[in-house]
Amino acid sequence: MFKKILIANRGEIALRIIRACHELGIQTVAVYSEADEDSLHVKFSDEAICIGPPPSLESYLLIPQILASAEITDSDAIHPGYGFLSENANFADCVAESNITFIGPPGKVISEMGDKALAKEKMKKAGVPVIPGSKGIIDSPEEAKKIAKDIGYPVILKATAGGGGKGMRIVRNEEEIEKAFSTASSEAKASFNNGSLYMEKFIEKPRHIEIQILADTHGNMIHLGERECSIQRRHQKLIEESPSPAVSPELRKRMGDAAISGAREANYVNAGTIEFLLDKDGKFYFMEMNTRIQVEHPVTEMVYGVDLLKEQIRIAAGEPISDEVLNAEPQWHAIECRINAEDPEHDFMPSPSLITAFHVPGGVGIRVDTHVYAGYEIPQYYDSLLAKMISWGRTREEAIGRMKRGIEECVIEGPKTTLPFHLQVLKHEKFASGDYDTSFLDTFEFDPTLKSRSDYGRRIGLQPAETEKEKIDEPTG
Repeated sequence: MFKKILIANRGEIALRIIRACHELGIQTVAVYSEADEDSLHVKFSDEAICIGPPPSLESYLLIPQILASAEITDSDAIHPGYGFLSENANFADCVAESNITFIGPPGKVISEMGDKALAKEKMKKAGVPVIPGSKGIIDSPEEAKKIAKDIGYPVILKATAGGGGKGMRIVRNEEEIEKAFSTASSEAKASFNNGSLYMEKFIEKPRHIEIQILADTHGNMIHLGERECSIQRRHQKLIEESPSPAVSPELRKRMGDAAISGAREANYVNAGTIEFLLDKDGKFYFMEMNTRIQVEHPVTEMVYGVDLLKEQIRIAAGEPISDEVLNAEPQWHAIECRINAEDPEHDFMPSPSLITAFHVPGGVGIRVDTHVYAGYEIPQYYDSLLAKMISWGRTREEAIGRMKRGIEECVIEGPKTTLPFHLQVLKHEKFASGDYDTSFLDTFEFDPTLKSRSDYGRRIGLQPAETEKEKIDEPTG
């Protein structure tokens, strides 16, 4: 087992990794930018090294700085978390070349699965259903028009090197091709330094279903069921749940078997996720593979009673998947809400600011993964995720009820947050019935006049955090 692990990330996932390491008796090293000096992952790690100024390109994306930090602290492994360098094949290779273990799949696998066109070909070879589309990279709008004519509109242009909605455009007729091709390629180039695009048939109003995979170096490979990720805004997930209301035991087995076949074809090792689109007729199609731990991994942990982060570490250390995970069965229904510092009243505009009051909900069936606290200044340089609230129960209805209670108990004052948005989604009849798809937010209307208990933190006596500035400005006489 490892003696010391460096966490090449920040925020709640860095803190989550630190907790898993400490439970395994492993020392931790945090790296941080100047903007994150007061973040909890810095406070709770055994060692911490500042690697640069606030911008990611000058800190969390600087491979030489991270490798140097691992070397001077004698770290024998690096966990990349999600985002940043987690799916950077060059980073994984550089870590391995430095005789440090990368907690994740080999760089070659990351590269192949990150190339969406190549990944699709591998899935075809494994017998996994794929969406009709281009055979590889599209070189020009003219070529795009020819392919679109063959497979039929609507189609979707996607960045070969990306995800998260970047470099992605839906095209409904030939007149839209040239503009969509240009904007998608430019966005992909800016986001991933790779403007290459491929094309797929656009599936109208599908559900977004992903399968959690675990694979070790001893030949064991399993799936831990599905996560329903259809509540999205601009291809960014906002609420996830498991099991999916749309997936029967028979369909779960077919999707799980397909995911394992695809992962075996990719020679996959460690934790990964294969994402599918599920149409209204119960047909599913491969979309992409994420070669890292997912933001929404706690949903699976609560349903199956496992710790995916510990399992990642054990697998990377050469151990087989533990017996309790190999034999795990789904026991609960779980839901996750991503609480972001965004203003749902104004098109989800980011709201970085000082958190003046913070109260985390508790009680049976509630878990909150967060790195923030009262007095914490939300940096403007990174994503807006403040916390992940997870509820679980014996039934979907119980999990929804507990999530509603958790949101109403949660108090975050200072920034605007998505708490009221989440509460309204949970109360919506379409969500409550389980009959929803990725188009849910196209017709959902957020009502800013509806308030919840979470909007009134001072009712329970929470006082704004005292800042250094306020101390300085206090009258002295």
